[in-house]
Amino acid sequence: MSFARPSVLAGVHPDTVRIVAMSAAIALNAAALVAVMRPMVANLVSAPVAQEPIRLIEHMAEPKPVPAPPPVALKPLPVKPPRTVTTVTRPITSPPVQTAVPTDEGSAPMVPAVPTVAPTATADVPSAPVEATLAYVSAPAPAYPRMAIGGRMQGTVTLRVLVDEAGKPLDVVIESSSGHSVLDKAARDQVLAKWRFQPAQRDGHTVQAWARIPITFDLKNL
Repeated sequence: MSFARPSVLAGVHPDTVRIVAMSAAIALNAAALVAVMRPMVANLVSAPVAQEPIRLIEHMAEPKPVPAPPPVALKPLPVKPPRTVTTVTRPITSPPVQTAVPTDEGSAPMVPAVPTVAPTATADVPSAPVEATLAYVSAPAPAYPRMAIGGRMQGTVTLRVLVDEAGKPLDVVIESSSGHSVLDKAARDQVLAKWRFQPAQRDGHTVQAWARIPITFDLKNL
């Protein structure tokens, strides 16, 4: 059994008919969707828009200037004059001696003699040590330390020795080192313990004096 095409669609391609039908269906669906959404769009347009409140920035008030305190008048402190202490030395006087002086009449009146003043003794003030070159009375060479021998240490140390009025060392100062503390200590201890000197003299009196002494440590002399 065969169907006859309408005369209107007799010369139209089948794909064209299909496209027209699908377009019509899409148009009907779009129209229905628009009709359904129209009330929703109206509600959205009429709904009020919520706005956040505008916050104003408050500026802090400037602090009021504090008035400066009034100047304080400073009164100078009274200056006390320095106290002067005067020392009065009273000479030691001997009691007056009465002597008899003969006169022409043969009488002997008592005449007081002139008082005599005893001289005051002055304490000897110790003088400062002098710099001098002193002769040796006893100067044994210091022993070479074993540690220095093992370490092949050698050198010259210069000492400044304070010698008293009897020629005995009172103090020994290392003026220039040998480069090794072991040698410096050996030389200082030896001079301080066992060396003796001829004391220095000034104005015919023995005085303390500083003397400079070099001591050489040489491995060749062992």
